[in-house]
Amino acid sequence: MLPVSHAGDGGTHWLTALFTATSAVCVTGLAVVDTPTHWSTFGQVVIMVLFQLGGFGMMTGATLLSLLVAGRLRLGTRLIAQAETRSTGLGNVPELVRLVVLVTAGIELALAAILAARLHFAYGEPWGAAAWHGLFHSISAFNNAGFSTWSDSLTRFATDPLVLVPVMGAIVLGGLGFPVLQELRREPLHWARWSVHTKITLLGTAILFTGGMAMILLYEWHATLAPFATPAKVLAAAFHSVSARTAGFNVVDVGAMQQETLAVHYVLMFIGGGSAGTAGGIKVTTFLLLGFVVWAEVRGSRDTIAFRRRISSETQRQALSVVLLGLTVLAIATLALESVTDEPLNILMFEVISAFATVGLSTGITGSLPPTGQGILIVLMYVGRVGTITVATALALRSHHLSYRYPEERPIVG
Repeated sequence: MLPVSHAGDGGTHWLTALFTATSAVCVTGLAVVDTPTHWSTFGQVVIMVLFQLGGFGMMTGATLLSLLVAGRLRLGTRLIAQAETRSTGLGNVPELVRLVVLVTAGIELALAAILAARLHFAYGEPWGAAAWHGLFHSISAFNNAGFSTWSDSLTRFATDPLVLVPVMGAIVLGGLGFPVLQELRREPLHWARWSVHTKITLLGTAILFTGGMAMILLYEWHATLAPFATPAKVLAAAFHSVSARTAGFNVVDVGAMQQETLAVHYVLMFIGGGSAGTAGGIKVTTFLLLGFVVWAEVRGSRDTIAFRRRISSETQRQALSVVLLGLTVLAIATLALESVTDEPLNILMFEVISAFATVGLSTGITGSLPPTGQGILIVLMYVGRVGTITVATALALRSHHLSYRYPEERPIVG
């Protein structure tokens, strides 16, 4: 709210400042004002620091909570799990935090250097400006924040693979989650030694990326992608397939996309990225675990099997609870937002899912929403950022076995 953060005279309204601060620390990227024109360099630095702290905090916090959950397992199960996954033990918390810092700093600095060099040599940016833009976007990309120092996000680079591909790489790495990155660092080429969590995360990421890219190409080939040559169309579709899963950057106008493409974005945004990472959504593992549950039911199998490992019933119930609670929050928020604005339902649903899944993509209505509508999105961003991991952890920690069981009945399903 300070005048020094505002590019013009005076300060910023408290609601605008609150919305921006929440969006930054929850690594969402939704904005009610234009970032490069409304905020001064100081204000942009504050935003950058906020989404750096938000991304780092969620990555370390979620990882430590997962270790806390593992600590509730019986000793025998813990030893088997630790030998199987080669996971970090609870006593290695300082080492864990140091690894997160090193991984974060290494990826961000590497991307910043690549972007700065590209901006300087290909676009004629002075080294100082190129370094600033490169650093801001590298931190924003790895933390899946979606903030940009350009008013058009990354649309000016829609046909430049030397900018978009490195940004996509950072988005994916940040969205995989630290447990997966740590395991890939130790066993980069040993698929058989990877944990089920890593296998599910990588498989789900590959399916969503290829499926999302194919659907976006199908629906936007003669629409928003029409001005591009075929290689540029594929690049833009690939970028949006990655960005829709919580990064929030765009290279084409989202508001001009086809209704079918917006529906594809609903799915990609709601699922999100990997656990214990900077991505939002219900998480890839949650979605794929339910897929394995359905497949087991279709086959008539009593056990849910994933990569020759049996998934516990507690984990299945946790995944189902996270999905149903997420859908409930989205339904309530959509109804609340519809009651305070006249925007079409499909556009409001896009905005609600984007806020809850901390994506940051928008069809352009965020800044025009009334104060009550902006307040709803503020709550959604916060709930979406901390709610999923909090609910999943609470369910896991509350899990216990009763010494008795009630008689069984089978209500009619379907």
